[in-house]
Amino acid sequence: MPLTHPDNTPRPHRSELAVNPIFTREPVHVPTYDFPARGTDPEVAYQVVHDELMLDGNARLNLATFVSTWMEPQAARLMSECFDKNMIDKDEYPRTAALEDRCVRMLAGLWHAPDPHHVVGCSTTGSSEACMLAGLALKRRWRGTGTPNIVLGSNVQICWEKFANFFEVEPRYVPMEGERFTLSAEEALRRVDENTIGVVTIMGSTFDGSYEPVAEVCRALDELAARGGPDVPVHVDGASGAMIAPFLDPKLVWDFRLPRVASINTSGHKYGLVYPGVGWVVWRTPEALPDELVFRVNYLGGEMPTFALNFSRPGAQVAAQYFTFLRLGFDGFRRVQQECRDVAMRLAREIAELGPFELLTDGSHIPAFAFKLRDDVRDYSVFDVSAALRASGWLVPAYAFPANRTDLAVLRIVVRNGFSHDLADLLLDDLRRALPRLEAQTAPARGRDSAGFAHGAGSHR
Repeated sequence: MPLTHPDNTPRPHRSELAVNPIFTREPVHVPTYDFPARGTDPEVAYQVVHDELMLDGNARLNLATFVSTWMEPQAARLMSECFDKNMIDKDEYPRTAALEDRCVRMLAGLWHAPDPHHVVGCSTTGSSEACMLAGLALKRRWRGTGTPNIVLGSNVQICWEKFANFFEVEPRYVPMEGERFTLSAEEALRRVDENTIGVVTIMGSTFDGSYEPVAEVCRALDELAARGGPDVPVHVDGASGAMIAPFLDPKLVWDFRLPRVASINTSGHKYGLVYPGVGWVVWRTPEALPDELVFRVNYLGGEMPTFALNFSRPGAQVAAQYFTFLRLGFDGFRRVQQECRDVAMRLAREIAELGPFELLTDGSHIPAFAFKLRDDVRDYSVFDVSAALRASGWLVPAYAFPANRTDLAVLRIVVRNGFSHDLADLLLDDLRRALPRLEAQTAPARGRDSAGFAHGAGSHR
């Protein structure tokens, strides 16, 4: 239905939405920015909101996001049955609380905790909140006397910059250098001192999809402590990779098998295969989470410990996470993640064979890869490529890397559950069709300032 002004007068901001009466009942006009004086028929309200949302991008074609865009219909039905359950109210909804506890223990076992059935952990609204909690635990365990600092790569997600800002911790970033796009043990060690609360390592950099060398960082810190230096814990930000490596790279040691790893987080709504709204954080042992961070409340009906930043939130995503664990099991997760990696690596290989592009990564860690234009391609930019693909409905982000590689601009593709070989073929077809038009240009039409995608904590450093 058309959403235009009844008098067709152009205005900078619409004050009303005109509703086509063929599809609706009263009222004919609904306000856009003012609180409605009267209620609206539910079908009218639905139609107005539904029609506007049609202008959003297609989530399944969004190759920028790591967030799950497909679940089985049974999961959606289960979530609809749990939207009204408050996750924090464990006294009123004890079975939902039990599902959360089971998920924490399953993840602890998946990540090789010393005693998976006696760890502490919790669900969160996403990996960003989980990182905040892990960072707070590191800060409270720290016993230095100066200004606390945290060591991390410039490729970290922006939630770590927020953590440092919100909780007054100095971030010590390891910049990218040359062909090194992640943290290195040597560079991390150079920034560690007696006031370092922890080192953050990433299993699956959002810039290029690669794993960071967690074991090497831990080994360097072990040697530092053995020489009488500070004893610095490690947190693993496994927003994506913590739900990939256990299934596809079981021999890779990055988790609680390393005694220096104090905590791990992941996104249930990324490669945990759940719709948006759930993350997880698990500590190695109960002692790794200082007791002063655990609050106990009793006004919801019984005394309950809570250590999440958020309070009330729906239990639907937790139920969906437990459903997914039951539905797939270890072998099912392995098959899903292997298919994603296979599609990513094949897509990366065929893009490299097109000619104008060079791969930075190939999707062999998390199923995501970054690629750039060859140095001799000067008539168009990666931002032009992104815009050309958007015209066909694909959302493929283009962005510049942080210090010290701000000269490098890339495209990145994330392959998620539901992105099939068939969809990969369609993407390749559209990219092939776009290249002759791009090659006909005499100069890039779009530069970095035109990019609509700002990336991570390092995007402005």
